[in-house]
Amino acid sequence: MIRQAVEKDIGEIREIYNDAILNTTAVYTYHAQTIEERMLWFHKKKEDQFPVLVFEENNLVLGFATFGPFRPWPAYKYTIEHSVYVHKKYRNRGVGTALVKEIIRLAEEREFATLVAGFDAMNEDSIRMHEKLGFHYSGTIKRAGFKFGKWLDLVFYQFNLTGPQNPIAD
Repeated sequence: MIRQAVEKDIGEIREIYNDAILNTTAVYTYHAQTIEERMLWFHKKKEDQFPVLVFEENNLVLGFATFGPFRPWPAYKYTIEHSVYVHKKYRNRGVGTALVKEIIRLAEEREFATLVAGFDAMNEDSIRMHEKLGFHYSGTIKRAGFKFGKWLDLVFYQFNLTGPQNPIAD
């Protein structure tokens, strides 16, 4: 089941996220987050009215997803960037796909125009999943990060949403 995350999920969300930080190039940072840091992140998402979704099965959080602003300037207000993370034991079982489909549905409902995904260029599973869902390659930033003793390339994919019928600049 996919549902909105609640505070009691933060420990499992943190475990999934920290595994991605410490063992993968899915997150271009070096240090695991404390429970307090993840709690602040969660409350900021709620305050800004952005979703934090969890995929739950048998009372376990198998993955989570969210979206937020792509860039802070007002002309980008119809563009969002999403994140999706799946517990290492449950990857390649459709959890990430289900979460991204729900992110797309919520983004459409809220009349965003463009959904951006940015991830490591060597992440073939993410590339395959995003392409299957209709995302299109948008570009690569070479040597965008340095982790585990090597340079990392960051690829961007985008999904074109319907967007607002009458977009405004304000």
